[in-house]
Amino acid sequence: MSPSRPALIVFCREPVAHRNKTRLIGAMTATAAAALSDAFIRDALAKAVSIGPSRIIIAASAAGGAERSKYFRRLARRFGAELIDQGDGSLGKRMARVLEPFSSSGALLIGTDTPSLPIPPLAASLEALRRNRVVLAPSLDGGYYAVGVRGAMPPIFTGIRWGSGSVFDSTVKRLERAGIRYALGPAWYDIDRWADVMLLAAHLRLLARARRRGGASPCPATEFVLNRLGVLRDDR
Repeated sequence: MSPSRPALIVFCREPVAHRNKTRLIGAMTATAAAALSDAFIRDALAKAVSIGPSRIIIAASAAGGAERSKYFRRLARRFGAELIDQGDGSLGKRMARVLEPFSSSGALLIGTDTPSLPIPPLAASLEALRRNRVVLAPSLDGGYYAVGVRGAMPPIFTGIRWGSGSVFDSTVKRLERAGIRYALGPAWYDIDRWADVMLLAAHLRLLARARRRGGASPCPATEFVLNRLGVLRDDR
């Protein structure tokens, strides 16, 4: 019998002006940065629905708790997702906490900062978790945008300098020292700074030209917000 299909966890923070995407403030307003963060979350959840995991989980952080957030309760209803709170502590502690309940069937945890990531590679990472204890998908800034775990928690969520450019390398070294088999998802770029937004805009313009021959946007909510902000230009 093949292993059951893993769950997919969307790990995110409630979009609030001056609390989300603060490194973009200045190049855009705090309200616009929060709107972009909201679009990233919606696009990530739409991809989760398209992939069809066994369960979709929103692991959320919000003032007063995720369960009390009207924003997250609406999203959970819209996308047919379960809603849990990340809890307190470091990034590693919060990720381990939300992954732990899914240890038997496995779960892939994804961030929301890679809006242009296509559905197929994300689906491949989820599928790889059926054959591997750990799956990691690196981001170009030295971290990772997805981590999947099946079975006991590996020693990769403590003792890591979160937010540094060595997160991915440190994680891989810990896995190799522990003799834990892992699979890698495709590398992708994430959106933290204004230069990243410019890269995203250029990428989406190229994809839009290709879509004139058919196809869909990898991140329609994000594209809508960037158009509204004037970041995307119709160059036809």
